[in-house]
Amino acid sequence: MIDSRIRAVMEFVRAGSRVVDVGADHGYLSIELARRGLATKIIATEKNRGPFEAARQNISAAGLDGVIELRLGDGLQILSAGEVDTICIAGMGGGLIKKILVDAPDVVSSARQLILQPMNDIKKIRELLAEMNWLIDDEDLAEAAGIIYEVISAVKVVAAPKIFKRESSPLRRKFFAQRIAKLQRVVAEMSKSDSARSSEKFAATLAEIDTLQRLC
Repeated sequence: MIDSRIRAVMEFVRAGSRVVDVGADHGYLSIELARRGLATKIIATEKNRGPFEAARQNISAAGLDGVIELRLGDGLQILSAGEVDTICIAGMGGGLIKKILVDAPDVVSSARQLILQPMNDIKKIRELLAEMNWLIDDEDLAEAAGIIYEVISAVKVVAAPKIFKRESSPLRRKFFAQRIAKLQRVVAEMSKSDSARSSEKFAATLAEIDTLQRLC
């Protein structure tokens, strides 16, 4: 029912948490959290009617109607501050995740953990967390449909461990190789233009490739 991305998100959830699964889609993360007894409270939100109804049917079929509270609405807008302590947002672009967090400051500030799995633009997420004084306390890699994704756990006041899960992940080398190949395509395209070759972005991209190659 759940792929490796969702499983990686679930593994960061602490036992006894009060969780919101934002953009729950078909409700698979919420259902698995309930089945494993990882959360004392689960709210699943979905703003689109189709996935909302699919989640409702899946939750009912799993016999979890009284365990998972399903809400129709946008992001964290339909929550009140203090309702949950763990916010899970997976399967969305980094820009959308950023908007969801920024648009609900009271709900975010009352939580103790953010578990985020952006499909892209993870740099935006890292920058936002720093701006909001959230600390990345762990992270991992997960592969789905041949693509490797980053999963981040962030907390407010916890010392970061010296080694993240992703540092020992068997996907680490493959992830870097994919990233290098993508950046090399960018460099090849920019090399066609004199102005692009002399830009800061071109130099930064080359520097990132060099760094990643040394990490492989």
